[in-house]
Amino acid sequence: MHNDTSHHYFVPDPSRWPIIGAVALFALGLGAAFTVNGIAAGKFGLLLGVLILLWMLFGWFGDVIRESLSGRYQRREDASFRWGMSWFIFSEVMFFAAFFGALFYVRTISVPELGNEQHQLLYPGFAASWPLATGPGISATYQAMGPWGLPAVNTLILLSSGATLTWAHWGLLSGLRWRLVFGLGLTVVLGALFLGLQIYEYAHAMNELGLSLASGAYGMTFFMLTGFHGLHVLLGAIMLAVVWLRVLRGHFNAEHHFAFEAAAWYWHFVDVVWLILFVFVYWL
Repeated sequence: MHNDTSHHYFVPDPSRWPIIGAVALFALGLGAAFTVNGIAAGKFGLLLGVLILLWMLFGWFGDVIRESLSGRYQRREDASFRWGMSWFIFSEVMFFAAFFGALFYVRTISVPELGNEQHQLLYPGFAASWPLATGPGISATYQAMGPWGLPAVNTLILLSSGATLTWAHWGLLSGLRWRLVFGLGLTVVLGALFLGLQIYEYAHAMNELGLSLASGAYGMTFFMLTGFHGLHVLLGAIMLAVVWLRVLRGHFNAEHHFAFEAAAWYWHFVDVVWLILFVFVYWL
């Protein structure tokens, strides 16, 4: 009989990692709650949660990598992974859409409405301009972050990282291992450089521009959008670094490299979000 494994679907053995991940998240949540309320055990809970979470990530991903290298993943498993990553990125799109929607509402609806004459009794002297200089919640003067300078440099860095990642992908498909290793490693370095410059930008914004989360709607939307994007850059850089280490160990070939593709999809998504963010948060 002809045995076509492409029609089989691999079902993994029962795993302890989901319950360990749940314990890690519980410790993180409890530690955060204790820390916010000034309870000394909070920092211990946060540290414990991070350590358990790292253990879970290394263990779970290690199991998946070993299953992949053993040849257990075929056509149907590959399709499941692709659908799963696609829906995950879609959820991230909706996540950022909510924040961009909040920015749109504040700038085009809320601020002009509060600037009407009938609201002057509520907020005397309120100026309906963006970024806000007056209004509820603004206790100190600040300067808005301009688009040119460091934000423009970071934009160039992130776009360059997308180009180096594509170059590395071409190397993988062409069997040029050196191009794959060099291009992927350069992408990780550019991602780390982006994060380092963003930290410097935050220090500049807080210390020299007087910009903080307390700077009204502008400060809140600026730090929420750029901060969550930076968190996603960090996650993407970690994913690419893990893929790079696997490449050094000889993993992946032109036919089987979905882990590389998944990380690349995520990184290109991060690039696109930054372009939108740069235009609507920094430029306009």
